[in-house]
Amino acid sequence: MSEVIGILCNDEVFDTQTAQADGIVGKEIYFDNSKEALSIIRHSCAHLLAQAIKELYADAKFFVGPVVDEGFYYDFKTAHKISQEDLGTIEKKMKEIAKRGLPILKQTLSRTQAMSKFQDDELKQAVMSKIEGDSFGVYCQGDFEDLCRGPHLPNTKFLHSFKLTKLAGAYLGGDENAEMLTRIYGIAFADKESLNTYLHQIEEAKKRDHRKIGLEMELFSFDEEIGAGLPIWLPKGARLRRRIEELLTQALIIREYEPVRGPEILKSSVWKVSGHYDNYKENMYFTEIDGVEYGIKPMNCVGHIKVYQSSLRSYRELPLRFYEYGIVHRHEKSGVLHGLLRVREFTQDDAHIFCRPDQIESEVSQIIDFTHKIMSAFGFTYEMELSTRPSQSIGSDAVWHMATEALKKALESRHIQYRTDEGGGAFYGPKIDIKITDALGRKWQCGTVQIDMNLPERFGLQYTDGDNTFAQPVMIHRAILGSFERFIAILTEHFGGEFPFFIAPTQVVLIPIAEGQIAYADGIRKALLTLGAYAEVMDKNETLNKRIRNAEKQRVPLVAIIGEKEVANQTLSIRDRRLKTQYELKQEEFFDMVETKIKEVRF
Repeated sequence: MSEVIGILCNDEVFDTQTAQADGIVGKEIYFDNSKEALSIIRHSCAHLLAQAIKELYADAKFFVGPVVDEGFYYDFKTAHKISQEDLGTIEKKMKEIAKRGLPILKQTLSRTQAMSKFQDDELKQAVMSKIEGDSFGVYCQGDFEDLCRGPHLPNTKFLHSFKLTKLAGAYLGGDENAEMLTRIYGIAFADKESLNTYLHQIEEAKKRDHRKIGLEMELFSFDEEIGAGLPIWLPKGARLRRRIEELLTQALIIREYEPVRGPEILKSSVWKVSGHYDNYKENMYFTEIDGVEYGIKPMNCVGHIKVYQSSLRSYRELPLRFYEYGIVHRHEKSGVLHGLLRVREFTQDDAHIFCRPDQIESEVSQIIDFTHKIMSAFGFTYEMELSTRPSQSIGSDAVWHMATEALKKALESRHIQYRTDEGGGAFYGPKIDIKITDALGRKWQCGTVQIDMNLPERFGLQYTDGDNTFAQPVMIHRAILGSFERFIAILTEHFGGEFPFFIAPTQVVLIPIAEGQIAYADGIRKALLTLGAYAEVMDKNETLNKRIRNAEKQRVPLVAIIGEKEVANQTLSIRDRRLKTQYELKQEEFFDMVETKIKEVRF
């Protein structure tokens, strides 16, 4: 279909009904898979879902059904017990209704009319209580009507490429003290091909789930006796993590960053100075020592500020670059915890740069170059988003302008395409967010570069300028990975556990065919350790094929089979999992190859 289904005006999407009624003119939105079209398609599909539920469960009442990143959902309640198995029945009913070709009609009611119309529906009353103004939209399709601001398609016949994806619970309005509603998620596209592609990606994502792969590869675990959201790093996962740290550390040293370390807990008085106590307290953990309240750090900024304050600073010293793999704790709600992607304890690849205002551009440029090297090493494509001054902010217009222009110049000088989020900056300064795209085309927010004029002011940071007067430094917050936990989760799913050799948790598995070859295999293992490679000898009393299968399950890049011939000739019979080939190498050739592979990536 090529029908016009909406109008885009001032970055807002309107359906054709609203545009015609209100005389809105703008860019036409066609029935396709554009972002604007999908917002209309998916919003309409949410109403189709609600109509199907209403026809199947007459007592159903509905709260809200918005479009979200993963498609759409609807929150509702019914006396019937809804299970995952019921989604097929509901979806079938949706298809039946869509084929009726029901016109979707909009009417506008006053608050009084709307309150009267939905007087017996406490969920709609709850929705209206959160909306200001005296005008409410109601959309009707057949005998189903729902309070909604839109936008919607003109007819249900457009809806043919959708799928219900999951069932969940949701508190009314997100309030943990309110009643629990049922939430059904779904996805919709303009055509079946796009839907099938998406569903294939979802199945692939399930196979790549880092929680599943982490268990299979023995990377990490969680233990309820310890607590939710607190990962335990097993030896193989810790090796993976340490290798990434080593690569980062080498790069940071070259770029003249200094290692520092702040304490895990700080007096609450310092969190009051920083503003975290007033603005972030609900996300923090507190304890009391000798009658004094302390806060466990949710970020590393204050510790680095104290390092800066440990000495008088001159303009000649700047920029000062401090880094720390800082462990932080944040009080995340149990409902949002998700493997390593959302935890309560994590380690940031954190750095803070203290510089003069005229140094912002060059420092940000270096960070961008650093980011590019890291992302390229892992095969990620990425995009950057510049967020500018919000309505509620601190600092002079001149400093904000200088900081924002410095970020723009740093991006543009490297010919980096970027989007601008007007008003999306932090209250203390503009920022650049780094969003990576993985092998499945999913986007992940990872790193960030933030310009901060707030904390230097709050803590009275100074340096002596060239004219012997005091000046205030600019503080740049910089994290490229974001956190090791989240980044490793993304890496795991990006590679499906098939990590590149240079970071693989176990890089070589040596399998002696018989007991007589164990000593030879162990000698090679020890030699590999001196090269910085992790190797294991699989010498359990199992069949050769079973040991090979176990190595494959661990996704080990190189498997070396060692028999009498290999010992006699000082060779190894290699199975290369990444290249999907088999070959034989002399021992020294093998060591050279491994050493080359380990050193092939530098940040």
